[in-house]
Amino acid sequence: MAKHVAVLKGGWSAEREVSLNSGAFFARHAKEAGYQVTEIDADRDIGAVLADLKPDVVLNSLHGRFGEDGTIQGMLEVLGIPYTHSGVLASALAMDKHQSKIIFKAAGVPVTHHIVAHRSEIAREHVMKPPYVVKPVAEGSSVGIFIVKSETSHPPQEVLRSDWIGGEHLMVERYIPGRELTCAIMGDVALGVTEIVTDLNFYNYEAKYTTGGSHHVLPAQVSSDVYQNVQKLALKAHEALGCRGVTRADFRFNDLAGQSGELVCLEVNTQPGMTGTSLVPELAEMAGHSPKDLVRWIVEDASCNR
Repeated sequence: MAKHVAVLKGGWSAEREVSLNSGAFFARHAKEAGYQVTEIDADRDIGAVLADLKPDVVLNSLHGRFGEDGTIQGMLEVLGIPYTHSGVLASALAMDKHQSKIIFKAAGVPVTHHIVAHRSEIAREHVMKPPYVVKPVAEGSSVGIFIVKSETSHPPQEVLRSDWIGGEHLMVERYIPGRELTCAIMGDVALGVTEIVTDLNFYNYEAKYTTGGSHHVLPAQVSSDVYQNVQKLALKAHEALGCRGVTRADFRFNDLAGQSGELVCLEVNTQPGMTGTSLVPELAEMAGHSPKDLVRWIVEDASCNR
């Protein structure tokens, strides 16, 4: 009898639409791989829904808070249902950019200088000499990110809006000019490295999820030393957080800084997007894994106690 896979998608975070698309990808290819698939648009009764359904595996395609920050993972541990991607602690640490950067630095993964401050303080005056980046501590998909350029006279006032969803405390980090590189990890293997090129201000939500919003160069056209260093650091960051399954680490590379340039890790995504414009399916395919094979690997990797 085919394994019963429940695909969790949607949810109620700021990344709901992305999650719906990722869920559609997972469901389509899980069916192609021969699994019995139930698609669930997760709501706050998801625990009761899964307790009643009793699937063999939960394929978690939720993004953002509640789905990617250890919350749903803890619930699945309590229910005893094997699930995909990283466990409770790794998910929580990766989602919190401040805590993950502390761990990266301790593990020897280079990061850029940052501070955490209340949004009212950030809006009142420059808390760091520009250029710098303002971002929520615990959001994904570039939600709520602002680049404050050198010539900008005042910090972003948008963080004071009544409908602001990025939290009360935000991260302010030194801006690293240059190139955007990313590397996927599959188990304990670093896949290839992609350079992301966009005509937009930076690799923001629109660039990520709009067709034509960005161009992916894979393999990235960097020196072999830089390429291998990105792979090494992506795996090191994955392991330092205690991640499982498939992750994706994002980097900035300033090739004009010194003889070898400056390479810093921005974050690790424990549940990278799986949409038509996403990076991980491309990197997996370059490594010889079709979308169906990738999804099968992710499902078979599922467990509790992750």
